[in-house]
Amino acid sequence: MIVKKLHDAGVSSEHAYLAAVGSIGLSLASWITSRRSENLERADRWGIFVGEWAPTFFALGLALANYEREEAPGGFANVS
Repeated sequence: MIVKKLHDAGVSSEHAYLAAVGSIGLSLASWITSRRSENLERADRWGIFVGEWAPTFFALGLALANYEREEAPGGFANVS
């Protein structure tokens, strides 16, 4: 149900995968920035907090990819 609503809103599996990769980069950037201005323990917490988003986005990407495959004519994704 959530995957269908996301798909209907225009979110594709590629968007979710890009968000996952972006969150990995954001995690690294927030860790480096926080490490320079705060202590190491707090920097680690920021990096881990943002880094935990990536698996969620990857899971949404897989769910959307499966939904897109089911929605394609014949039940298979169009491979170009």
